[in-house]
Amino acid sequence: MLTPEFKELLELRYQAYSVGLVSSQRTQTMLSGLYASVFRGQGMDFEEVREYQHGDEIRNIDWRVTARMNRPYLKIYREERERNVVLCVNIGVQMQFGTRNTFKSVQAAKTAALLGWSAYGHGDRVGGLLFGQQTAKFFRPSRSQRSLGQILRNLTIQPEDEADITTLEQALQVLNRSTGTGSLLFIITDFNQTDISTLQQTLSKLRQHHEIVLININDPADYDLPKVGQVEFNASNGNKVYINTDSKAGRIAYRNMWETQQQILKQTAQRLFIDLFSISTQDDVYNGLLKGLQQRVQRRRTHR
Repeated sequence: MLTPEFKELLELRYQAYSVGLVSSQRTQTMLSGLYASVFRGQGMDFEEVREYQHGDEIRNIDWRVTARMNRPYLKIYREERERNVVLCVNIGVQMQFGTRNTFKSVQAAKTAALLGWSAYGHGDRVGGLLFGQQTAKFFRPSRSQRSLGQILRNLTIQPEDEADITTLEQALQVLNRSTGTGSLLFIITDFNQTDISTLQQTLSKLRQHHEIVLININDPADYDLPKVGQVEFNASNGNKVYINTDSKAGRIAYRNMWETQQQILKQTAQRLFIDLFSISTQDDVYNGLLKGLQQRVQRRRTHR
């Protein structure tokens, strides 16, 4: 299957969060808890100042009050009730690729579904931007489950092989025009055919007003080619590249080209303070997403 079934994406709701059968209180799964800890409360309203207690976040210390009172005081914030979360997903033909467990298109759709259900479960407004076809489809953020369902249903539609497609750069420009300040943007694609150098300026503009997470969907054959003779590839700059996969030197050159692209992407994300993690077609998508979010938590702790 090049795309998942709609029912499958709906059922991922129960992996994203579960509802207690005995009481009406929601029991959070690990993914739901991680989503809350790393993405909720990024936009906060100031509520009060109180004296520091053991275990409090040191980064929230109010240094002016601390200096005046001669003992540590903390700024307390009230979490905003809702936030705009936009799932920006590549649904183009380049995602119809996979040599292991599944296709990139399926992993991207499942990743978006898990994040969408987690956001919906925490009262956030969920929207979407699906690109890679001739026309990008934008869904305005909404708290409606029906609206999320429309996004998920569109992720199950078989893409057409079109010569004229919307690129990631064009998709980000749409986000820049259409998304309210303070949104959380998940950009889900494989980045293999993306010219990162031309993407930096748009990402930089978006980063000034939004929180961005890049999720790189990859496959082992992206860097470890099987022996299938001479193959034509499209480089990220649009040029044609021919690789003799029967040649060890050719396979090494291809791997080096992929690793260079990944390194540029990583350096760009670090420079712009944007989170980046990868999910492979051979990963269980739920565990892959957990691992990525856990890495984010660790990075935040390291940089306190």
